[in-house]
Amino acid sequence: MEDITRDGNFTSKPLAGVNEFFSALNILLAITASLGNTLILIALHKVSSIHPPTKLFFRCLAVTDLCVGLVVHPLFATVQLSRITEVNEDVLYYMYVVSRAAGWIFSVVSVLTVTAISVDRLLALLLGLRYRHVVTLRRVRVAIICFWFIGASIGSIRKWGRDITFASASVFLTLSLVTSIFCYTRIHLKLRHRQVRQQNIFPLRQANEGGIPLNIARYKKSVSSILWVQLALVACYGPWVFVTFLYAIGIKNELRVAWTITTTLVHLNSTFNPILYCWKIREVRQAVKATIKQRDCFF
Repeated sequence: MEDITRDGNFTSKPLAGVNEFFSALNILLAITASLGNTLILIALHKVSSIHPPTKLFFRCLAVTDLCVGLVVHPLFATVQLSRITEVNEDVLYYMYVVSRAAGWIFSVVSVLTVTAISVDRLLALLLGLRYRHVVTLRRVRVAIICFWFIGASIGSIRKWGRDITFASASVFLTLSLVTSIFCYTRIHLKLRHRQVRQQNIFPLRQANEGGIPLNIARYKKSVSSILWVQLALVACYGPWVFVTFLYAIGIKNELRVAWTITTTLVHLNSTFNPILYCWKIREVRQAVKATIKQRDCFF
């Protein structure tokens, strides 16, 4: 991976026009991610229909995305601009270190949180009435604290060993992806089995009541919402993982621009998530519209 040495020099030569473009793009994304996730946090505060522990997971995800907009995007843009402007070497080096560490921390927390939401949706289906007694606010808070501890640990390791960081992150990414795939597969099979059973046992009753009970329909919408968030995360992180693999097998000098592109794409996920919340979660969309109309929130 492209790095900055202790004296503030880049390990690869800058490319004309590329740094200016990605600096401007990251500044734009900093604005959209910050505003978008601020709106989502305000909207989540107003929404009461989402189960509080589940809402807390969404809040955690929105906070990490907000931090990306406030911290990671501006630092990344500044580091890119430093290639074509004069910046104090020590300042540049520490900005680079903070940018990389913060990026790792927020990315790890985001991945773990999205995975936890998929597990939460599976437990809601399997536990039934016991779900609210098992998945409590206290336990979710403990889980989120653990996520931030893991993220901070990996971000700190990045300062001392890049290979160790890549290995640790690869393990967590792999486990998170496998866990999410298992959860959504189990949810799909369970819902399909339940639907077939209801059609066989209560055909007349379902005909009178209009099909699947409303709670199942509502549950499907919530699963669909987080599935879209999961797919967006995979789409944004996938190219970066592929470039990391190329780097690991020895292809390094050819990846100068690829690192910049894929890192920006990872950060772009923080702008996508608020859009997905508004698109897929009706209550959040209505709360965001109401917040925008109340201009005194911003002035």
